[in-house]
Amino acid sequence: MTTDLRLEFTLASDATFGRGDGVAGLLDEEIEYDEATGLPFLRGRTLKGLLVEECAALLFALERQNHPKLTELQGAARQLFGNPGSTLEDDGLLHVGHAQLPEDLRRAVAADVEAKKLSPADVLESLTAIRRQTSINEAGAPARGSLRSMRVLVRELTLTADLRFDSEMGPTERALLAACSLALRRAGTGRNRGRGRLKNVRLFEGEHDITGTEFEGFKQLIEQEAKR
Repeated sequence: MTTDLRLEFTLASDATFGRGDGVAGLLDEEIEYDEATGLPFLRGRTLKGLLVEECAALLFALERQNHPKLTELQGAARQLFGNPGSTLEDDGLLHVGHAQLPEDLRRAVAADVEAKKLSPADVLESLTAIRRQTSINEAGAPARGSLRSMRVLVRELTLTADLRFDSEMGPTERALLAACSLALRRAGTGRNRGRGRLKNVRLFEGEHDITGTEFEGFKQLIEQEAKR
């Protein structure tokens, strides 16, 4: 039996979900997008990596406190994400899909592209902008050769990623996943320089927002031992 959830978040600032290359003469860094439709997305593997980072930070904080629930939560983390450097046989049970724009929008865009009403380039340009930046030298002037340009996905867009857990997810796994999800604050290139800020991060099961309920379970798990 599998557990199917959905992770949703909104961009609070422009974001660059880079694909590792640029466009000669135009961009130093291009974003990930579907070449058939021009619709940008964040790769599921990258999103899972961000969740793993937040999980590691949470577990480290609990380890510093010698928290009695650490072992239980470490087990839940292995169930979700596997072990660091794990093989396919020892991978976690959580599969994270690409974070994409809403499905109804994707369908409408795909239909218009197929009907030749829009081109993928039109779609990409309507949802993105090009930002340029340069380094400043000690004299306060632009450093020579430091001008860089990158495409950004514009703020206030909402993206959704499907999450599938290859088993029935237990309460500890659900609580930890909610905590890791709420810990997500930034994503993409330049996230330490103001880009890629996230807001309204929520977990859904079907149409039900389970974020608060599951995070309350995490809080109770942590606090019940502290009160003893």
